[in-house]
Amino acid sequence: MTKKIVLAGGTGFVGKYLEEKFQNAGYEVILISRKESHVSWNNQAGILEAIDNSEMLINLAGKSVNCRYNAKNKEEIFNSRTETTRILGDAVLECKNPPSLWINSSTATIYRHAEDRPMTEEGGDIGSGFSVDVAKEWEKSFFAFTLPKTRKVALRMAIVLGKDGGVIPTYKNLVRFGLGGIQGSGNQKFSWIHIEDLYQIILYLREKEELNGVFNCSSPNPVTNRELMNHLRKALNTKIGLPSPKWMLEMGAILINTETELILKSRWVIPERLEKAGYKFKYSSLDEALRQIFTK
Repeated sequence: MTKKIVLAGGTGFVGKYLEEKFQNAGYEVILISRKESHVSWNNQAGILEAIDNSEMLINLAGKSVNCRYNAKNKEEIFNSRTETTRILGDAVLECKNPPSLWINSSTATIYRHAEDRPMTEEGGDIGSGFSVDVAKEWEKSFFAFTLPKTRKVALRMAIVLGKDGGVIPTYKNLVRFGLGGIQGSGNQKFSWIHIEDLYQIILYLREKEELNGVFNCSSPNPVTNRELMNHLRKALNTKIGLPSPKWMLEMGAILINTETELILKSRWVIPERLEKAGYKFKYSSLDEALRQIFTK
């Protein structure tokens, strides 16, 4: 009998990568999403059937935060995370043979703006503001479920880097058009994770049955924005990079319907629990990650 994995909200950059990796490993991968070809979020019976007898449930669902934080978008960002988590939890409760592991997305944005010290799972300071409130409620809705047969892990993910997806195309265009200088002060920290390490971390957590709870999913070597842009210019063989001061970023964010928080917030996150558990990163340095990403 083919082993089964359920990917909820797995239609984006990360989901497509995980779907392909698990299919290549011999798994049947069932997706829950708003697409017609997948199990619908409105189909309670279909969700239950998909999750029952599965080996693992991975929830990536959530409206992109790359938008303006108006009232409508805020509501959709919030509900698309908390409601989908609730739907999945209710289904797991009804399963006759529930998955042994449920991995739910969370975000490294849950920590405060940090330029003074790194944030770990145990010693990190939870921040404030809309994005943090979303993250807190997201995790609260996840851990509210008591599931005796299902181990639960929340991944506080940093920015995911990989070929032809996520933030890389945007940064690539900035550098190519000569705008690859510092953004804001340039001192804000950029925590990141290569998409292959994200996949390997999921496999590692599956095997380590004693591990549960919250994990920072980020490289052990975050960089400043200044270092990030230097690495990108080097990787793309571009010498000139004009800086983007805060006022310019704020104007640009309005024009392209996004928020400057995505660039200006200092996310200094360290994967302390993963390292203590013995996980070894394949791409621990940004140079290594970008070399793989930009190699054809």
